[in-house]
Amino acid sequence: MRDKLHRDLPIRLAGRLGFHAGPRTRASEVRNLIKALRPVAAGMPLVRLGPDGDGGYLVPDDLAGIDYAFSPGVSTESGFEAALAERGMRVFLADYSVERPSIEHPNFTFDKRFIGGLSNETFMTLDEWKERKIGATTSDLLLQMDTEGAEYESLLGASPPLLRQFRIMVIEFHDLHELWSAPFFGIAARVFRKILGTHAVVHIHPNNCCGSVKSRGLEIPRVAEFTFLRRDRLRATEFCTQFPHPLDRNNTRRKPVVLHPCWYT
Repeated sequence: MRDKLHRDLPIRLAGRLGFHAGPRTRASEVRNLIKALRPVAAGMPLVRLGPDGDGGYLVPDDLAGIDYAFSPGVSTESGFEAALAERGMRVFLADYSVERPSIEHPNFTFDKRFIGGLSNETFMTLDEWKERKIGATTSDLLLQMDTEGAEYESLLGASPPLLRQFRIMVIEFHDLHELWSAPFFGIAARVFRKILGTHAVVHIHPNNCCGSVKSRGLEIPRVAEFTFLRRDRLRATEFCTQFPHPLDRNNTRRKPVVLHPCWYT
């Protein structure tokens, strides 16, 4: 009991001071999750689509045969989506915070809705969105998601058959430094484990908008872009060891954030 009181003392003191502290994730759990997310070689080149800055992403050169792309989170940059549209894909975009994409393209279809874990006048789920746009189509899809934190609820609520349809997924994960918070870790770890059941990480690029957090020999970027490839499309088995990738670019003019070796060694 004395040991428990000692462990809980910082939490109780923080509460008295007006801070909301919570249980901390064990370092071993964070390390194991990072190990599971270690990027593997796709066995094919990575290509950069979109601008040389924020909104540009690296994806495997395995786009042939993908007719539809879904891109929740539009904001003011649609260069990546335009590059997909130029390759002949129909691109579905969704964002309640803007009236339309920053650029127009005949292959764009825009919905003024957020993507999340519920359906109402403001939100819709990934499954609902896909069903509305292409119905029961079972061909391979592409997902690019930048939804400012709503990615966790969206992906946790997405059906496994839909996730399997995405041959390639590029997802910007936010608040990763909160992996040290046990409640957040529980949710985020379930999201990552769910994706890893069908997909492998083939690239990680820290967004240098917000820096990183160092603790217990680990360095975790606050925001990072993950590229996933469905496992049946992998053509190699070795791990990636070159970071940053030659095609990586800083998202902002702030100090660069380089992926720490704990993510790939």
